[in-house]
Amino acid sequence: MTISRRRLFAGAAAAALSSILGAADRADPSRMIVRSPRPEDLEMPLDGFTDWITPIDRFFVRCHTYTPTVNLSGWSLKVDGVVEHPITLTMDDLKKLPRVELVGVLECAGNGRSFYQPRVPGTQWAFGSVGNARWAGVRLRDVLKKTGLKSSAQQILFDGADVPIGKMPDFQRTIPTAKALHPDTLLAYEMNGQSLPVQHGFPLRVIAPGWAGASWVKWLQHIEVLDHEFEGFWMKSAYRHPTRPVPPGTAVDASEMVPVTDLNVKSVIATPAGWAKPGPVRVRGAAWSNTSPVSKVDVSTDGGQSWKQAKLIGRQTQYGWRIWQYDWKPAEGSYTLMSRATNMAGRTQPLSQEWNPPGYLWNVAQPVALTISAQAPSSAVTESAGPQASYPDGYQAACFGCHDEHLMQQQRLTGAQWDREINKMTGWGAQIKPQDRDAILNYLSNRFKQ
Repeated sequence: MTISRRRLFAGAAAAALSSILGAADRADPSRMIVRSPRPEDLEMPLDGFTDWITPIDRFFVRCHTYTPTVNLSGWSLKVDGVVEHPITLTMDDLKKLPRVELVGVLECAGNGRSFYQPRVPGTQWAFGSVGNARWAGVRLRDVLKKTGLKSSAQQILFDGADVPIGKMPDFQRTIPTAKALHPDTLLAYEMNGQSLPVQHGFPLRVIAPGWAGASWVKWLQHIEVLDHEFEGFWMKSAYRHPTRPVPPGTAVDASEMVPVTDLNVKSVIATPAGWAKPGPVRVRGAAWSNTSPVSKVDVSTDGGQSWKQAKLIGRQTQYGWRIWQYDWKPAEGSYTLMSRATNMAGRTQPLSQEWNPPGYLWNVAQPVALTISAQAPSSAVTESAGPQASYPDGYQAACFGCHDEHLMQQQRLTGAQWDREINKMTGWGAQIKPQDRDAILNYLSNRFKQ
């Protein structure tokens, strides 16, 4: 995929800026699961689920594009569309509005995608594309109030400073006016008590609590009020899921799906991981939901045959997660642990997952194998696809200009799925010569197969 000199220099500038930021200002890749170094997709490991507030250096990062560099001295927020008075605000203008703070979970819609069977393309997140942070900024409705919304306003469109790669559509998302005017929907300029980090949208990002991260647009610079449904790719084609159950492996047209909004109720077991010594064992993790807070977490040590209620730790917040723990005295042997959260609306995690083609909103009660033994089991070495000595003609030129092979290595797709991915990438600007396409498809299908 070809990229312009301006985009190339912007990416280099962002990388240079990242290199001089302290660990507290950015996620530390050495302590994360690197799904892709460029664009940056970093997943929090399981031990991060023992913190109530996720530290910034452990907070997951999801980027569709290269991280932009935004100079605050030249930055402003433009708000226009079907309003009486279009406005342009600086950060100083925003900070004159009432400051609001909330604790809320940010979760990528694709968190857990790697567990779907049959597998689906996309970043193969396991558990950790989620975090719980303290966000501070201003209410979106206070900003919109200054413009005088017209009665025809239906959708609020957000656009950030990130630049699409190649011919990728610009990442723009909308939320309904009712969600935008909710008092808890914010424009945040702080995260965990400090200025919003570059990786997380400096200088301003949308906070849509209870909703999936696709609506939490980063590097915000333009808000447009619309009187109609937005037709852009990231609303009409991406981040959509079926309204009805579909057989696994079924292709569903985007017109038969609806945009991802609410999160599902969910819990994760952080510890113990795989093995523990005989004696008292504390099972611990985190649980979260959408706009309905978690009311309880149940734990099973026998693969779901029986359940006992865990203890919720810390104070309850509307949108934050709860740390929970369950104290247990097992005999030596093998066990299957599960945790299952329930929210105040009465929704409980399912024991089996409903499949969907984009791999969104995984929230099954996940079984975790545990061995109780005086001696730790020997570690198994898992082989992975290492560097390739030779690539098919045109492969590096078409793919490596925008990302490396991390994105391919994690997929494990069928030949038909790889064929569709090649079509998508060529549509977004990847230049593959007709005579090279079959060899590239065979390489991907054979090397990174399901």
